Amino acid sequence: MQTVEKGSAIPLQQIADRMSITEVIYKYCRAMDRIDAELGYSVWHEDSEADYGAIFRGSGRGFIDWVCGVHRTMVSLSHRVSNVLISLEGDRAVSESSIIATLRRQDGGRLLQTMAWGRYLDHWSRRGGRWAIDRRLYLHDFDEVREITETAMPGTGRNDHEDPSYRVRVP
Repeated sequence: MQTVEKGSAIPLQQIADRMSITEVIYKYCRAMDRIDAELGYSVWHEDSEADYGAIFRGSGRGFIDWVCGVHRTMVSLSHRVSNVLISLEGDRAVSESSIIATLRRQDGGRLLQTMAWGRYLDHWSRRGGRWAIDRRLYLHDFDEVREITETAMPGTGRNDHEDPSYRVRVP
């Protein structure tokens, strides 16, 4: 892990690398919320591994295929990431990110909301100038499922490429 002495400047390349990795983490969340498999694939290297414990173990691309299928059964999705910590070693890095995933689904006449809190422990590499995940371990901290009643204001976002964000050229 690279450390910076008090009063010394952080090299610009380290700042750029941290920003690049953080943006890939954000793109992962967007891929989940928009059920955008192509964007999801771009987060992982071709030979990557994903370990989500009891729900999935396999390749990064395989995880995207699996999770997109699950997400298509949901009414709405929201993935949020915070507390991103990154340790750099040249063209390799490790990170820890805290996540909250909120998923809504219909169950008969009931609307159920699942919230899961956890962390991503990611191993990264820069290949061909592109940072992507080599290996992810998802640590599940806790969750809850509850029946909810929607408010009078309907959601205006979409879980696909018809979401308005695709028209304003958000990457």
